[in-house]
Amino acid sequence: MPRSEANSTQTVAVPGFARVLREHGMGTLRRQRPRTLQINVGKLCNQACHHCHVDAGPRRTEQMTPPVAARLIDLLKTSPCISTVDLTGGAPELNVNFPLLVKQARALGRHVIVRCNLTVLLVPTMEWLPEFYREAQVELVCSLPCYTAQNVEQQRGKGVFAQSIAALRRLNSLGYGRPPLTLNLVYNPLGAFLPPQQAQLEARYRHELGLMGVTFDHLFTITNLPIQRFARQLRNWGKEAEYMSLLVNHFNPAAVSGLMCRSLVSAGYDGALYDCDFNQMAAMPLMLRGKPLTIWDVDDLGVLENAPISTAPHCFGCTAGAGSSCGGALV
Repeated sequence: MPRSEANSTQTVAVPGFARVLREHGMGTLRRQRPRTLQINVGKLCNQACHHCHVDAGPRRTEQMTPPVAARLIDLLKTSPCISTVDLTGGAPELNVNFPLLVKQARALGRHVIVRCNLTVLLVPTMEWLPEFYREAQVELVCSLPCYTAQNVEQQRGKGVFAQSIAALRRLNSLGYGRPPLTLNLVYNPLGAFLPPQQAQLEARYRHELGLMGVTFDHLFTITNLPIQRFARQLRNWGKEAEYMSLLVNHFNPAAVSGLMCRSLVSAGYDGALYDCDFNQMAAMPLMLRGKPLTIWDVDDLGVLENAPISTAPHCFGCTAGAGSSCGGALV
């Protein structure tokens, strides 16, 4: 059994993702030339959402250190193939290296995406963030799992919806949600089901949030992956097998060509490299010539072109229905 399939955290019997690809005549999943470096700076977060595949929260201590951040900047300098730096966490803004990573990546001419939970803007001592975003011209991808207070608070806690709307209004006041400042929102399902059709849900979000004086650019629908906290929740509900069957039965071969792991490299807070953030949380390192890679093992991420991608049953989450990635639906 391949290493990547054996490393799956699933306890239910599902077909291997690599086998399903072969059955559809797709062969081994391999990388294109990488264009995005996604950096997970750690698991510290001011929230502890039920669906979180990172298992992040206020009590987590795993954090990127300055030497790792410095090495990532050096690697950017020697990896011209990378055009986008995508910062995530946890709440990436809570890491001491966050401003440096943003400033240095922008100084190197890279487009910067920050994955923001919105409420971090209201954390004491973080009031500087909105203006910092604007000055750095970063693209924001902000979590808002519904346009109603009840559903948001079911997933993220009491008071989070009102705080999120306040943060969105603040960002709008600074120009986010209209060119050139991009403000995208993210929807995650509240339970063990696939996201609805992205375009239709975006229209509903636009209408409902518009009534609250909020504007945004796009809505991304992202399938909940059965990893970490959401996987435990599925087991508590007794729905692990049902959910995995849902993902497998909705496998869409048309989504495979757009999988983010083909053009994205994920770096962990400790400098280890992965095919994607989901593989990172499943402890499946990026392998090259049989060796797990770190940021100290390569000087140009372009060498990863055509490398095989490690897969596991959770990959069915990215290819179910309309497909799912950090940029939303794939088809």
